[in-house]
Amino acid sequence: MKNINKVLDILEETYPDAKCELDYTTPFELLVATILSAQCTDVRVNKVTGEMFKKYNTPKDFANLSIEEIEEEIKSCGLYKSKAEKIKSTSEKIFNEYNGEVPDNLEDLTKLPGVGRKTANVVLSNAFGQDAMAVDTHVFRVSNRIGIVNTQTPEKTEFALMDAIPKKRWSHSHHLLIFHGRRICKARKPECSICPITKYCKYYKNNFDKVHS
Repeated sequence: MKNINKVLDILEETYPDAKCELDYTTPFELLVATILSAQCTDVRVNKVTGEMFKKYNTPKDFANLSIEEIEEEIKSCGLYKSKAEKIKSTSEKIFNEYNGEVPDNLEDLTKLPGVGRKTANVVLSNAFGQDAMAVDTHVFRVSNRIGIVNTQTPEKTEFALMDAIPKKRWSHSHHLLIFHGRRICKARKPECSICPITKYCKYYKNNFDKVHS
């Protein structure tokens, strides 16, 4: 896409409040919240962590809990059994191998159980203020649909977006694409009639007649 900076400028104007919608106060809280957010809404995650973090919010806290106790705390998040195991194992590893501090680099973060590139990049970007491109389902869908990239997997999308977007815009672009995917460029039926970037959108150009039929 030749006009990527223009598209991002328009999205910035459209979503001036675009930011991470998970509630957290520390890198570890964000890490746990991001693990919980898999196939779960941010609203639900915030409801769960809003109560849970009042009681437990450090790697030591979760390392000392049983998997069953963690399951009970996060039950309403979905996939809670596997998420409880990941949170427990990750907490133990951070506590035992990283002196209780969440690593601030991709290599170490992705060594943590249940932490892939997306989760790691969310933490690096939001908790540590680093330039990073996290690719979730919205970013993957929207960036390919509108034609910023043409890739088949989230990891390939991550690297393609890093090539296409200026580094200083990586982190904020992640939020802009998520906001656009949640509010207008929705998965089942994008609302092209109210979209501000149709002029630049590959999907809109390819489906012009369908959109207006």
